[in-house]
Amino acid sequence: MASTLLGLTPRWVMLLGAVLLWLLTGASAQEPPGIGCSEYTNRSCEECLRNVSCLWCNENKACLDYPVRKILPPASLCKLSSARWGVCWVNFEALIITMSVLGGSVLLGITVCCCYCCRRKKSRKPDKSDERAMREQEERRVRQEERRAEMKSRHDEIRKKYGLFKEQNPYEKF
Repeated sequence: MASTLLGLTPRWVMLLGAVLLWLLTGASAQEPPGIGCSEYTNRSCEECLRNVSCLWCNENKACLDYPVRKILPPASLCKLSSARWGVCWVNFEALIITMSVLGGSVLLGITVCCCYCCRRKKSRKPDKSDERAMREQEERRVRQEERRAEMKSRHDEIRKKYGLFKEQNPYEKF
């Protein structure tokens, strides 16, 4: 009942519960922040990377504190080809290349779609139904103007007949 009051269906509630449970179990699998990364040197990459603040260097099997002030670890700390962070099977070099290619592809795709849509909208010529609708609209406008002029002349005749016609210069009678 409460979930339908918030606009959530039972399926969404179950999905949100599963995500929350996954996040909680993922957070509990991480190492406590008090343990230093250097304690995992000469162990396995998986043990080192349980702590998200650690960086594994495959070259010398060292677990290092990730240099958070820099985006990428400097070469003096560990080469990009042997540095691992997050998962053991992806190095920074491959990650940079992959993300660059994916980012470029996405930008290129967005640019092509925008250009295609703009060009299509710009070069769109009116088709037969649009032309017919415009012609009918013009015919209606002309008929309306004719009716308006006819009604005006009829009203003017009635005003003249009963002496209510507004003259151009009302002082001309005097």
